[in-house]
Amino acid sequence: MPEILTANRLYDGDVVYRTVAGDWVADVDAAELIETADRLAAAEAAAQADVKASKILDVVTVPVDVKDGHIVPKRLRERIRAFGPTVKSDHRSNAI
Repeated sequence: MPEILTANRLYDGDVVYRTVAGDWVADVDAAELIETADRLAAAEAAAQADVKASKILDVVTVPVDVKDGHIVPKRLRERIRAFGPTVKSDHRSNAI
């Protein structure tokens, strides 16, 4: 099952996702899909270095599905963090 890493950017609190290049971006579809334990361990270690550098905080590993080419977190909490509130979803362009 693929996973991604998410955190909150320290300077503004925004939800961000770790990319293959090691950057932190707001677009969940840009997140690195991690499929092996070794790759997950390496990504988590790099994320902890970013925590120590005061770039991000609260790193979480999130199980995801890929549907129609888009990353969709399995847990409701993470879907809300990625796509916004669960109310009035017909007013959001990225509603799932």
